Amino acid sequence: MKILLDMNLSPAWVPYLEGYGYEVKHWGEVGSSTATDVEVMDWARKNGYVVFTHDLDFGTLLYVTMAVAPSVVQLRCEDIRPQSVGEIVVKALKRARQQIEQGALVVIDPRRSRVRLLPLGRKESRNKA
Repeated sequence: MKILLDMNLSPAWVPYLEGYGYEVKHWGEVGSSTATDVEVMDWARKNGYVVFTHDLDFGTLLYVTMAVAPSVVQLRCEDIRPQSVGEIVVKALKRARQQIEQGALVVIDPRRSRVRLLPLGRKESRNKA
């Protein structure tokens, strides 16, 4: 799985996730820090990456555009450092791998993870990871 880290996540996630076998790029490596969410999503879709973010706007963007790609992983917690929530993220990515490959919004918080298949808004899109 190829993961694109949004600007709101620390580059420290790159080596952390690479340690689990993921191919990871931070948006700062491939695009402008002033890029819009649409630009980030377009780049991820064209290059086969999953967007990993702490920004709720990506889920909204998936919903309003009825997009089927790219998959988005949203981290929903205060402490977003890999040393604090890395294990939870890796477990959620492993559990939701098949759905992520199909196209999904994965919401991860310390208590649970939720997966919704894309496009959002369709009745069968609701699942739990």
